[in-house]
Amino acid sequence: MASTLPRPVDGPSEANWLPAKSWHHFVAGGLGGMCGAIVTSPFDVVKTRLQSDLFRENVSTVSLAGNGGATITLPRRNLLWHFVETGRIIRDIYHEESPRALFKGLGPTLVGVVPARSINFFTYGNGKQIIANRFNHGEENALVHLSAAALAGIATGTVTNPIWVVKTRLQLDAHRPSEAHGARSFFGGSLGTIKQIFREEGIRGFYKGLSASYLGVTEVTIQWTLYEQFKRLSEGRGGVQEWIGMVGGAGMSKCVATLITYPHEVIRTRLRQPLVDGKVKYTGLVQTLRLIVAEEGVRSLYGGLSAHLMRVIPNAAVMYSIYEAVLRMS
Repeated sequence: MASTLPRPVDGPSEANWLPAKSWHHFVAGGLGGMCGAIVTSPFDVVKTRLQSDLFRENVSTVSLAGNGGATITLPRRNLLWHFVETGRIIRDIYHEESPRALFKGLGPTLVGVVPARSINFFTYGNGKQIIANRFNHGEENALVHLSAAALAGIATGTVTNPIWVVKTRLQLDAHRPSEAHGARSFFGGSLGTIKQIFREEGIRGFYKGLSASYLGVTEVTIQWTLYEQFKRLSEGRGGVQEWIGMVGGAGMSKCVATLITYPHEVIRTRLRQPLVDGKVKYTGLVQTLRLIVAEEGVRSLYGGLSAHLMRVIPNAAVMYSIYEAVLRMS
């Protein structure tokens, strides 16, 4: 049985190992990303809507059925409120749009996640080997992990950005039927969105939010570096303890990285929003940041954080556990 990967490079002999194992990272990463995305899709829909100003009014009011159908606006006082808000939005989507609406954007998400995770894990897993061999005498350290993670983040963001633009547009459309009704509906909905983006915004429309994605490379570097450290703490324990350590490390590293870098997620969602009255409201990274702060305050840079954490932490745990399992079986 092969040892768990990624693993430290011991010396020049590893150069013969790299080509044979490189594609295992690609397959394992894609499979892990796919499973994680399916399990946490409802939270992804909620997160996207909370990040967007198009749904800001809807998520700040609560219906009072026992008060003549009146609505009241509730202040977002604390972190607990955000989790309550997430549950309420899931309930509203379920009742008002249909249960399948909780999986809006899942089609393009899977189309994006599989290559994105495959590229990310492939580039990182092999990149750190190459960087260590060529620039650090075959030894891994935090700098090697950071460099490989940054390279993986840039490659992933560049290749998959058009897919995430389409997914975001689908999730922000409360009127379009869910593509979860079947393959024909999915491809029809996605194709319609692609045509609309191309007609109204051209090729450049598919690369909206790319600058924010590059900014988000910091999240990837923090996550991978922390994960490597957490995993080393559990190595050698064997059995269940080792797996718990790796899964817990995956979730913890994602949590810390997200809390540090979350505002780029909100900025990226705003940049990918559809045109409003035929006009582009958010035009660039700095302009979007300034406009959000001026119109809505700094707190809006953390809109959807609770839904995001409820999605990405179990997502990371599922994804990394499957990734490690596939590599062990290969």
